Amino acid sequence: MKTMLNVALPKGRLGEKVYAMFERAGFECPSIKEQNRKLIFENPEAGVRYFWVKPSDVAIYVEHGAADIGVAGKDILLEYEPDVYELYDLDIGKCRMAVAAKRDFRYNPKKTLRVATKFSNITKNYYASQGRDIDIIHLNGSIEIAPILGLSDVIVDIVETGTTLKENDLEVFETIVPISARLIANKASFKFKSEAIERIMAGLEAEKK
Repeated sequence: MKTMLNVALPKGRLGEKVYAMFERAGFECPSIKEQNRKLIFENPEAGVRYFWVKPSDVAIYVEHGAADIGVAGKDILLEYEPDVYELYDLDIGKCRMAVAAKRDFRYNPKKTLRVATKFSNITKNYYASQGRDIDIIHLNGSIEIAPILGLSDVIVDIVETGTTLKENDLEVFETIVPISARLIANKASFKFKSEAIERIMAGLEAEKK
């Protein structure tokens, strides 16, 4: 009997793209496409058991061993720094982490920069590397509104097309890091289920070519 791998997939559009990659690589699980309320889907012949979780929770499931492997955005890995192996860049879900502000904004090195963001850790590390003094305002909702209402000078957020920024008279000033979806593995699973994990990696690489 094949070793079963527990795979955490991010809910939503990205997860559907990821599952399609796994399917094309030979790790299909037809029941995942059925309209039902099931949470776990498995195909013993392919040796995979999939489950959907909130994108920001994938790394938690993998780090704690509830999932052997999963797919998480580079933004999540940089922000939460989970103790996992980052195995492979799937080259999908591409965007960037960027600093944006109102078009007329100008840096004043004498003032503490007020930065609104969901990504406090990435922001802190980025500005620390520049030796800049900042005040982080952690928000969970629409970050774009913060500089418009004078809550912050700039924002640090994920930018895909930049349309939302333009519509709100904001623009990107700096790109911090490119973001894409990454295959990650639990460290113990990678040791004890290495053959099964490497088989999936090989399948994904072949599918990408």
